[in-house]
Amino acid sequence: MISIKVPPLGESIVEATIARWLKKEGDVVAQNESLVELETDKITVEVPAFKAGVLTRQAKREGDVVQVGEEIGEIDESASSGAGAPVAASAPASPPPAQAPTAAPPPSPAMPAAAVATAPPKTSPAVRRIAAEQGIDPAQVPGSAPGGRVTKGDMLAAASAADAATRASAPATAPARSATTTPAPRPPAAAPVAVPAAPPASAPPSQNGRETRERMTTRRRRIAEHLLESQHATAHLTTFNEVDMSAVSAVRDRLRERIEKEHGVKLTYMPFFAKAAALALRAFPAVNAQIEGDTVVYKHYVNLGIAAATPRGLVVPNVKDAERLSLLELAQALNDLTATAREGKTQPAQMSGGTFTITNVGVFGVDSGTPIINPGESAILCFGAIKPQPWV
Repeated sequence: MISIKVPPLGESIVEATIARWLKKEGDVVAQNESLVELETDKITVEVPAFKAGVLTRQAKREGDVVQVGEEIGEIDESASSGAGAPVAASAPASPPPAQAPTAAPPPSPAMPAAAVATAPPKTSPAVRRIAAEQGIDPAQVPGSAPGGRVTKGDMLAAASAADAATRASAPATAPARSATTTPAPRPPAAAPVAVPAAPPASAPPSQNGRETRERMTTRRRRIAEHLLESQHATAHLTTFNEVDMSAVSAVRDRLRERIEKEHGVKLTYMPFFAKAAALALRAFPAVNAQIEGDTVVYKHYVNLGIAAATPRGLVVPNVKDAERLSLLELAQALNDLTATAREGKTQPAQMSGGTFTITNVGVFGVDSGTPIINPGESAILCFGAIKPQPWV
């Protein structure tokens, strides 16, 4: 038996929550195939199988809090080649004896071996979601990543191809529309909202059905603790200013199409906010400083944190040395950072070392807000909605 244990999760992280088991007890697993997702207060980690075998036991359930080094399951490596034997032995027990020779012998030894051989070395949660939603086997999709690994883009392309083939077999009036509607499956396939479905499963509704109790994840508990600590330890002062954004809007409208065509980056307002903040922090270094005991530490760099709302809670990854980046480089860095955060793939290094934070409540249609300062920093900048209004 091979013990599955919680791996080291990064500096100062000692516990995690089991967000989702990717394999069930009795499933055949390939070497390096992901078994379970662990969620910490900062990142989501996938624990792989170090050897091929059969997952024989899940010691912890989804929603349980586990410590680093704690055993959460077991793999039987000796059962990898004979995992189908129990199924074959039990199959002829209930049917008549005449059916036993035809049903049991051929599939039994072949199925587990095929499963081990054809299972991809590692698949991401996004790939598995698309496979479940579109009914596509990742093992049948050619992988474009190193080692033949199947990516989300490969799965989306396969889904689009399957959809196009289905539409091509429709009546002659359909093909004209299929060209415009083929990309339609892309948004639901990548939707991350299915991720938080795991925790409620361990928290059934109350007796009368009027309430539902759900255990908080490690990440949500830590977010609450850190924000409460910041409010108690930091003197908060909020000021409000209205800014004429017409010049910035004109520049964005002029550059947006060209940048997206040449660089594949959607130019939002956030890169403009980030560039302005980096320039302001260079002019006023005290806002970018940190207090340590009776000492003020002035940072000659800007690690710009971006508050990102994800299905698993609020995270604040930061762009390193943002003051050195151009507007286009900031746009690329911010797009990558927020996409990684929403997929739950943020690395520990991206979550530490921030010096200043930006949050944008305008995307929710909110005019303004009073955010809590990220612990360890001196200030936070909040942007509200941009809208036309009379101006004197």
